[in-house]
Amino acid sequence: MAVKLHSAEIVGLDGEIIDVEIDLARGLFRFSVVGLADKAVDEARERVSSAIKNSGLKPPQAKNRRVIVSLAPADLKKEGPLFDLAIALSYLLASKQLFFDPSDKIFFGELALDGHLRKIKGALALSMAAASRGFKEIILPEENAREASLVSNIKIFGAKSLGDVARHLSGEAAIPEYPSTVPEKAPLYPVDFGDIRGQETAKRGLEIAAAGGHHALMVGPPGTGKTMLARALPSILPPLDFEEILEVTKIHSIAGTLKKDLECVRPFRSPHHTSSYVALVGGGQYPRPGEITLAHRGVLFLDEFPEFERRVLEALRQPLEEGTVTVSRAKGTLTFPARALTIFAMNPCPCGNFGSERKPCLCSQVSLERYQRKVSGPIADRIDLWLEVPYFDHEKLSGASEKESEGVRSRVVRAREIQKKRFSGTTIKLNSEMGVKDLEQYAPLSANVRAMLQNASRKLDFSARAYHRVIKLARTIADLEGAETISENHLAEALHYRPKKQFFVYEV
Repeated sequence: MAVKLHSAEIVGLDGEIIDVEIDLARGLFRFSVVGLADKAVDEARERVSSAIKNSGLKPPQAKNRRVIVSLAPADLKKEGPLFDLAIALSYLLASKQLFFDPSDKIFFGELALDGHLRKIKGALALSMAAASRGFKEIILPEENAREASLVSNIKIFGAKSLGDVARHLSGEAAIPEYPSTVPEKAPLYPVDFGDIRGQETAKRGLEIAAAGGHHALMVGPPGTGKTMLARALPSILPPLDFEEILEVTKIHSIAGTLKKDLECVRPFRSPHHTSSYVALVGGGQYPRPGEITLAHRGVLFLDEFPEFERRVLEALRQPLEEGTVTVSRAKGTLTFPARALTIFAMNPCPCGNFGSERKPCLCSQVSLERYQRKVSGPIADRIDLWLEVPYFDHEKLSGASEKESEGVRSRVVRAREIQKKRFSGTTIKLNSEMGVKDLEQYAPLSANVRAMLQNASRKLDFSARAYHRVIKLARTIADLEGAETISENHLAEALHYRPKKQFFVYEV
């Protein structure tokens, strides 16, 4: 007798519905799993058999039968243990130990040998795929129920064990439906802008970056607060909205980095400079998201920027420009979201004292140029704000700190609300996401401002990309002030954040 149930697996960042078919036939005992299954799926035979036996039901070995499990579509690689529950239930249904209608139900879960259900990765993505395909009920491990309940228009049942699922489906003891989840209010970040003494210029630059989603580079000697500034940046960002919570939770659930049931806080990722290309960009035989994607809708902080491998740095071109990263492998090509606020930090030279009036630079001209040239022109062109973080007066280190982030965050929220209204009806969310065609409509320049920009572009030898990025930055500065149009003052401040020659021995 052939029986079909439904499950799903993760492909990239989305769920793909999988048909779990089983056929029982007379003959010597044999349990086969077909459908391009990996080792974890193939081993489901043993887990399922033991789980059924320890749940008080008859396992496949109890009778001489040939059991064939087919996972369709057959040409899609099946990975992981989340098909266990569907395989076990399909056998129980085919062997007439259970009776239920599986047509509108979908099942996810890894089985322990005693029949308990273990937590799985990617529950939200799987549930979203199930809801989009019209399924009415999802049965999955209890630990994943809250995450899955973010999806509307589908019933969520969180079970502890295979036995609980069997009793639920047979009508003996129903599992209560898990209520829809309301995301909790995000907690405050531990680092406040007020904890950082001095560095007002850098703080202002990061406020602009937060308001418009602009990438920034902080340049300064060691110990001046670059890392602390970056860690304080999430404290001035607006809280995640519901759509963003879904995006972030789905990504971290698939990657296995979900700390709670839901990700309600903007991510802050700070990979070490020894991180590999795959760790940062994503990849593997079957591509998985890297640090760039894990920082989506949050902050990606790259400290000691020039120390990263050159190949890794150049891979940032696409995400910095487009907010996505494409990973191509022999098994397929996937595009991951990478709309993160990227903050770079670097010393002006290997010893850190180039341009300082306090300490002499000990670096040779050759080592200095080699160090700074690690920041390639294409990458530098994609950075909107170049922020100086110099030495500061030691007197500023004394005294009690005051809370600043709340006031800055309110200004950032107001600026983002202006952008939300401006870009209503489009796919654009922030000023940094505007294309060249959008600038004429959403960021027009008066004759005086345009003349000022063209004059500065000639003197500073701007590329076309730098030219347009300055306009976007000026638009954000105007939004922070609540101004309708870009004035000369807004443009002047935007130009101020271009690279400073006193920090670099060459022009970027």
